Amino acid sequence: MNCGACCEAPSITSYIPGMPDGKPAGVRCVNLSADNLCLIFTDPERPALCDTFKAASDVCGENRDEALFLITDLEIQTA
Repeated sequence: MNCGACCEAPSITSYIPGMPDGKPAGVRCVNLSADNLCLIFTDPERPALCDTFKAASDVCGENRDEALFLITDLEIQTA
């Protein structure tokens, strides 16, 4: 889907290149391109969390807006 919601909606507490303290929920990752592609996809410094995430309809919905809603809801539930 290449919507980038998984790189914006959740908080990431581990080191990310360009974001050494991670990122808060709702903040776009600095490594996300303008067309919502990961610029560090093959970089060994890419967080393990990002590497293990696999897009699925129950998390991503049918479009970017649904994905942002669903992932934000998961973030709130697990905070």
